[in-house]
Amino acid sequence: MMRPASTMRGFTLIEVLLATVLLAAGMALAFAIVRSTLAISTRGEAIASHNERMRGVEGFLRRRLASAMPLPMETDRVSGTATVFAGDAQRMRFIADVPDYLGRGGPYVHTLEVSGQGETQQLKIGLTLLQAGQQIPENPPRGMELLADDLKQVRLRYRGIDPASNQLTDWQPQWQVPGRMPRWVSIEVMPATGAAWPPLLVALPQQGVAGSWQ
Repeated sequence: MMRPASTMRGFTLIEVLLATVLLAAGMALAFAIVRSTLAISTRGEAIASHNERMRGVEGFLRRRLASAMPLPMETDRVSGTATVFAGDAQRMRFIADVPDYLGRGGPYVHTLEVSGQGETQQLKIGLTLLQAGQQIPENPPRGMELLADDLKQVRLRYRGIDPASNQLTDWQPQWQVPGRMPRWVSIEVMPATGAAWPPLLVALPQQGVAGSWQ
């Protein structure tokens, strides 16, 4: 049965334009949602990568410092006192055993160092073999290993026992006490972008401290 001619008609130009506008708006909204989702995913991956690096570096430094040993790195020929730990706000030196995959095994002098300026600072570590109280450079030289870069600020601090009062001292920007290691070490890291790392606080072992007083 044929429909009356009056009921058979196509879309008007206005209806076509309206449909086109609605389709374009829908596509734009979908594109915005996809772009927002990708941005959130990218930020999430960047945060996860940042946190993973932070945990890796802090875990490594915690293990190294927790295994520090009061062995002499240098001995003053005049006084006979030995340096077992030395540190300031930008550099720290101590002795600890290292696993075989990091070297030959046994005690190594660890040098933790901050280099660079502004927001391009780097945190590096160097290892030097210690045998019979002598530091043995590797041939060819090993060089410093990069732990973290793109840093805005790194601060190293130390806390020990005041021999006069036998009480913990305040946090100090350096440690130069012959024959003695600090009780606590603090490492604070502020990256160039993102949140600051949680402060790393490590208690150093105190057994067998070298020197005449503890």
